Amino acid sequence: MSIEPATAADADDVLRLRRDAEEWLALRNIDQWRPGWLSSAEVRAQIADGQWHVARVGGAVCGAFRLLWSDEPVWQADNAFAVYVHGLVTDRRRAGAGLGSRLLAWAAEHGHRAGATLLRLDCVAHNRRLRRYYAGLGFREVGRRVFDGGWAHVLLEKSTDRRC
Repeated sequence: MSIEPATAADADDVLRLRRDAEEWLALRNIDQWRPGWLSSAEVRAQIADGQWHVARVGGAVCGAFRLLWSDEPVWQADNAFAVYVHGLVTDRRRAGAGLGSRLLAWAAEHGHRAGATLLRLDCVAHNRRLRRYYAGLGFREVGRRVFDGGWAHVLLEKSTDRRC
C-alpha cells in the first residue's frame, strides 16, 4: 500500500469512498455523515490545497483522509501544532482489513517526522462504536465541542511517538 497526496484526478475516487460510507452509515441509522454534506467542489478545493491524501493498492484508491497541521474551528483554544485527521474513509470492500489503523499510523509517523507530538481527530459523540475503535488504537478522549445544530463531537488525541 502506498499513501500520497491526492491529485485532482483522485477527486472522484475520494467522493465515491465518502458516498459509500454515507450510505453504509445511513443504512445503520448512524447519524454522522449525511449524504451530500461534502460536495464535489469542496473536495476539489481541499485537494488543490494539499489537504487530502489517498491510499492505493495496485494503483486503485482504497482509502483517503484529510491531513491538517492546525484545526482551530474544532479545537478552538486548544488548537496547537499537531497532525489533525479528518474525513478518514476506507473502501467498504476492505472493511476489517486494518486499513484505517494503517492510515492513522502513517499520519502519526508523518506528523512525528514533521515535529508534531500529537495526532488528533474528532468524531460525533453518539457513535460509541467509532469511539471504541479509536480507544483501541490508543486515542484518549480529551474534550468535547458542540457545533451548530447541536452536533456534539468528542476530541481525541494520541502521541505520535511509536513508543507510547
